[in-house]
Amino acid sequence: MSRRPYVAANWKMNKTASEADEFLDAFLPTQTADGAEVVLCPPWLALQRVAERCAGTPVRVAAQNMFYEDSGAFTGEVSAPMLLDIGVDGAILGHSERRQFFGETDEALARKVPKAIEAGLEPILCVGETQAERESNDTESVLSHQVLTDLAEIHTDDLAKVVIAYEPVWAIGTGLTATPDQAQESCEFIRNLLRSRDPHKAEQVRILYGGSVKPGNAEELLALPDIDGALVGGAALDPADFGAIVAAAPAE
Repeated sequence: MSRRPYVAANWKMNKTASEADEFLDAFLPTQTADGAEVVLCPPWLALQRVAERCAGTPVRVAAQNMFYEDSGAFTGEVSAPMLLDIGVDGAILGHSERRQFFGETDEALARKVPKAIEAGLEPILCVGETQAERESNDTESVLSHQVLTDLAEIHTDDLAKVVIAYEPVWAIGTGLTATPDQAQESCEFIRNLLRSRDPHKAEQVRILYGGSVKPGNAEELLALPDIDGALVGGAALDPADFGAIVAAAPAE
């Protein structure tokens, strides 16, 4: 089954609104409706500006997080309706930095993922193992727990509405990259987990690789059979580098 390539830029805690404008001035004119689906994920204070600039273009916009309630006494949180109100299309959920630094749990993600789908946002669910877990041969058990727990509360019919990003924690921001064989093996394992829920829907889910994706390795990684795109960090801060990664995605 053909799955449209999907390339997302996670800017993390980088770029003011004016810096985002500079990026968009260079990047947006290079994008067409053909090729990969492109998603920009700016920080909170640049989010509305980027959404406004990308409206009417092929480029979509996602947040880097969201909460599982619509409103209430949850200081510092942002809800799905708030994101929809400013033109946001999706949200990264469960990034390893959220898990590591802010105590994000799989139980919380099991509430966030269905909330995003219910609201009409596309969840980009991040899963992946640490270096210690890989060295102790626990990669598959970690991925099984994360994927099955985080998706436990969504209806099987909604499975294809989720984008999954496999991001080995040891390869994020370190300059290390999983070998093509390692990346494919883990992404294939994730797809097999999804097949256990629904073989047909599993073929529709787009699985991304994230972890030091650069223009120099993107083409090889994105050509692998179970890798449908990339969640890009550091290289996504430069419009030329990110554009080169987008261009490396194979034709649908």
